[in-house]
Amino acid sequence: MNMVRKSICGLASDEIFDFIRSNGFTTGHAVSLAHNVYKKHRSDISLFEKIPKTLKLMLSASAVSGIFFPKNAVVSEDKSVKYLFVSELGKVFETVYIPEGRRHTVCVSTQSGCRMGCTFCATGEYGYKGNLTSAEIVNQIIAIPQAEEITHVVFMGMGEPMDNLENVLKACNIITAEWGLALSPRNVTVSTVGVFPGIIKFLKASDCNMTLSLFSPFVDERVKGIPIEKLYPFQKILDFMKQFKVRKGRRLSVAYMMIQNVNDTDSHLRELISIVKGSSIRVNLIPYNPHPGVQNLSSSKERMQYFKHNLVISGISASIRKSRGSDISAACGLLAAGTTY
Repeated sequence: MNMVRKSICGLASDEIFDFIRSNGFTTGHAVSLAHNVYKKHRSDISLFEKIPKTLKLMLSASAVSGIFFPKNAVVSEDKSVKYLFVSELGKVFETVYIPEGRRHTVCVSTQSGCRMGCTFCATGEYGYKGNLTSAEIVNQIIAIPQAEEITHVVFMGMGEPMDNLENVLKACNIITAEWGLALSPRNVTVSTVGVFPGIIKFLKASDCNMTLSLFSPFVDERVKGIPIEKLYPFQKILDFMKQFKVRKGRRLSVAYMMIQNVNDTDSHLRELISIVKGSSIRVNLIPYNPHPGVQNLSSSKERMQYFKHNLVISGISASIRKSRGSDISAACGLLAAGTTY
């Protein structure tokens, strides 16, 4: 019977120490191992540096780095890259690298597929195939060719992060820890459609940014686009977000995907202003990306600018997010495990 080897990727430094301490190794050795995986992105334990030969021998018999590489990649005209990963257990998921000037963002998945069933998202049509481990989440950052350049991480790929909260929190810890990827929490954003219990725990347990996908400020419309509205009403979530005391530099946002003649009317704008005004919550306006079988179109640039202008003059921080990678099905709402390769 083959022994299951421990994956170093996905472990915190104290967990690595717990793994090696019985053999007389120190916390310093644990940090060195973490650096080899998270900072140096070494997939081969024999190439690890600054660790004793005895530790390397122990690891070669009982552990793996945990880093595995994409099975395929496709490049967009705008230089974004979509990567296809397949885990050891056969879970399929996608990751998107988005370069923009000095900012290099990687959009990670937290599940293979999704079970939220949002009508505007192709991932839901793929179905739910399973949660990703913290190792599989972090691996999406350190296993791509651009790993050295990454400045920002967004949890906006396949899956609902709050539906896999334990692994998401652990991944956020690794991404922001000094012994890990050492990114600032203000450069890490986790998106959710509104799993309220997870939101409460996430905001209390992490310093990373969070954004709530709204779709519509009207309950009867939102429930049609985001079914979980039935279980967790967005107004209660917004009230909690407004009252929650955030550290300086931390951002709580609302993502508003704009669909022509569906949620971009003046009444939608007035209601959006009404529910956000007076808070520090930012509104990110996002172009809708149609997927096969859906007739809806994105709101025009002019309409999105109109929304932004009126939000800003109402005292609400607002921005328009550029759509990236739509030609390779890598834009928001288009990830569907294996298409376009």
